[in-house]
Amino acid sequence: MKSHRKFLKSDRWEEWRTSETDQRKGVPPLPPEKPCPEDAALIDLIAPQDTTLGEMPVVEAIRRRRSRRRFTGEPLTLEELSFLLWATQGVDRVVPESSASLRTVPSAGARHPFETYLFVNRVAGLEPGLYRYLPLEHKLCSLRRGGEQAERVNEACHGQYVKESAVVFIWTAIPYRMEWRYTFLSPKLIALDAGHLCQNLYLASEAIGAGTCAIGAYDQDKMDAVLEVDGEDEFAVYVAPVGKIE
Repeated sequence: MKSHRKFLKSDRWEEWRTSETDQRKGVPPLPPEKPCPEDAALIDLIAPQDTTLGEMPVVEAIRRRRSRRRFTGEPLTLEELSFLLWATQGVDRVVPESSASLRTVPSAGARHPFETYLFVNRVAGLEPGLYRYLPLEHKLCSLRRGGEQAERVNEACHGQYVKESAVVFIWTAIPYRMEWRYTFLSPKLIALDAGHLCQNLYLASEAIGAGTCAIGAYDQDKMDAVLEVDGEDEFAVYVAPVGKIE
């Protein structure tokens, strides 16, 4: 247990400041977003400036925040899903000289190591299936449509709240985005960043009459297989079903 606590500590910054990182070597960073397959359909989302949602005072959203495990079965609207995606990974601007993106959640060095996958169960105007969010364009990339994905996601989550939810957020990490700059400090920083984005999902969900429950106890191999990621350079790190609540 003691050895596993090491990466949570902040006692190696002086060592990092004099270490050779890929950034200091001049190695180009990874792009801030995975490309969409060329033959994949893109779905426009509601632009943040056009939404009518999220007017609940922050103090009220914090007061209401709970882990919600029961959902009504009512679908989310496309505007509601758009709002949740913007609240968790929305891009304000990209800094051209570093490819860093400034978003609605903080990230160490603005590295943002996550990709957002969605299993859509019940969202008005969207077919059930697997999608990925493109934060730079504020669009959805359709990966695999069809309700048969539901059972695979449900099995990977050990049956936790998936079938009753409207949509399941599944975040993967691409570690090298962080490692490019922070090398051996990256595990701590990725773990911290995951908390930032999921808490935004909690608060944004409450603001639209929905709720979520973060899941860390998923089957790693099955979830990576559902997403078709390699489990090494990209792998699932956090899951959160979202649905409307009473």
